Amino acid sequence: MNQRGRTAVDDSRPIFVQIAELIENDVVSGALPEESQVPSTNEFAAFHRINPATAGKGVNLLVDKGILYKKRGIGMFVAHGARDRLLADRRNQFQNEYVRPLVAEAEKLGITGEQLVQMIAEGSGS
Repeated sequence: MNQRGRTAVDDSRPIFVQIAELIENDVVSGALPEESQVPSTNEFAAFHRINPATAGKGVNLLVDKGILYKKRGIGMFVAHGARDRLLADRRNQFQNEYVRPLVAEAEKLGITGEQLVQMIAEGSGS
C-alpha cells in the first residue's frame, strides 16, 4: 500500500470505514493490483496509530464485499476483478450523488441537456 503522503484519519467517520476506503483507493489507483498482498492489520494499526481490531474491521468489510480474500497463514490479497467492481460501484455512487441532483437542478432552472453538456465542457477546460 502506498502510504506516503497520507493524511491522518479524521474523526467525522468511523476509522474502520476510512481504513477500508484507503485500501479501496489503492486498488482503484492500481497501487494495489489484483492478487497483490495487502498490508497486515498490525501494519495498518501501527501506521495509523489505531487498535489492530479496528484495522481488522476495515479489512473485513472488504472481505465481505469480495474485494479482498484471505490466504490462510499468509495474509490478505486483492481479489480478481476487485478494481472493476469498485469502479462500477463508484460510478453508480457518482451518478446517484452528483449527476441525478445536477440534472434535477438544471431542469428546475430551465437548463437544457445541451446547455448542461456545454457548461460541463467549459468547466472542465475541454
